[in-house]
Amino acid sequence: MSFYTSLSGLQASQTDMNTISHNLANVSTTGFKKSRVEFSDVIASSVSTDPRKMVGSGVVVKATTQQFAEGNLQGTTNALDLAVMGEGFFTVRTTGASDAIAYTRNGAFSVDASRNVVDAQGSFLMVYPVDGDGNVTATGADGLTNLQLQQTSGTPVATKDIATSINVSATSTVKTVAFDRTDTTTYNNSVATRIYDANGNPMTMTNYYVRDKLPDATTNTPSTWKVYTFIGDKQLEVGGSTAPVTITFNSTGAISSPTTPIKYDQFIPLSGAAPQDVTLSLANSTQLSSAFAVNSKSQDGVAVGQLSGVTVNSEGLIQASFSNGDIVPLGKVALAKFSTPTGLRQIGNSYWSATGLSGSATMGSASADGFGSLMSGQIEGSNVDITEELVNLIAAQRNFQANSKALDTANQVSQTIIQIRN
Repeated sequence: MSFYTSLSGLQASQTDMNTISHNLANVSTTGFKKSRVEFSDVIASSVSTDPRKMVGSGVVVKATTQQFAEGNLQGTTNALDLAVMGEGFFTVRTTGASDAIAYTRNGAFSVDASRNVVDAQGSFLMVYPVDGDGNVTATGADGLTNLQLQQTSGTPVATKDIATSINVSATSTVKTVAFDRTDTTTYNNSVATRIYDANGNPMTMTNYYVRDKLPDATTNTPSTWKVYTFIGDKQLEVGGSTAPVTITFNSTGAISSPTTPIKYDQFIPLSGAAPQDVTLSLANSTQLSSAFAVNSKSQDGVAVGQLSGVTVNSEGLIQASFSNGDIVPLGKVALAKFSTPTGLRQIGNSYWSATGLSGSATMGSASADGFGSLMSGQIEGSNVDITEELVNLIAAQRNFQANSKALDTANQVSQTIIQIRN
């Protein structure tokens, strides 16, 4: 009987050492949760047995219990690296034939070639869809969807009206040489404005201002300037002519002509987008003794915004920012919690799956209904304490040695009895 008692002790100690070794091997695994072996003694008894003479029959491994204490947080520079502060698991959908839902505390996510947010195994981060204000529009397991970052935002609008209010200096000299936009000595000032074609592609419209005549009070001649307008390398025409538009200022320095926006002939953008025409308003422009300045500048075109960044707040709301200033809510990170998390089944890759012991997942989002909050730019490390595990390993080794000694002693007793018989 003592052989089997000692054998059960050896087996239990071996299981303990295996568990501790597994913990130590995963000391650097993101989101890993250590386990602890729990033992129970084995005693065979009946109502007729004198409780003062009962002898146990060894030990049995009752359970290997996972410990879901939080691990230390590690800072990163990736906004999609997430950590749950408190209760909850990230929900991911695995790829491949199974296409199953799994749960993890490993929040190291990135973007794949299809702009899906995935983890290192390629599993999709699951979120709840939201409206334009960030309010969740579907809940529960049926409402989950994978998160995909959109590349662009907004509907392009071709520029039609440009308005520029400038001040040209009254002390500027008259240019007597032929205008050449590549030669800065042939014009006094220039203003560049970013405009857009029908596809939202940017173009640069440049207006070159050349002083033409000084005012002459005796002949009642006003001060005049000429403006040459180019989009890229192409000069815009007015009425089929490439002649510059003349601007005049009165004696007070206010613009006197043109009094209405300059309407340019239709042109074809270099991008090949649809033909468009533009107007230029110089209203409120002045000619004062101060230096040249652009008082205001505007245009009514709209570009397509390109994805420029992603943020995740403490409630799990994921927002994308775009180059045109749009901020678009993309989804809300879905979290799961369980009534008995120690009953979850470990399936590798820092994943767990639900079992009858853990109960079904209760779905929700961060900072609501008892779920933890999220931290962006942080990942949760393993909760293994090396010092504690090494001490436990020494204890497990001693237990193994003690049981092996008891087995050796039982063997010697058996040998002695056999020798007496002989």
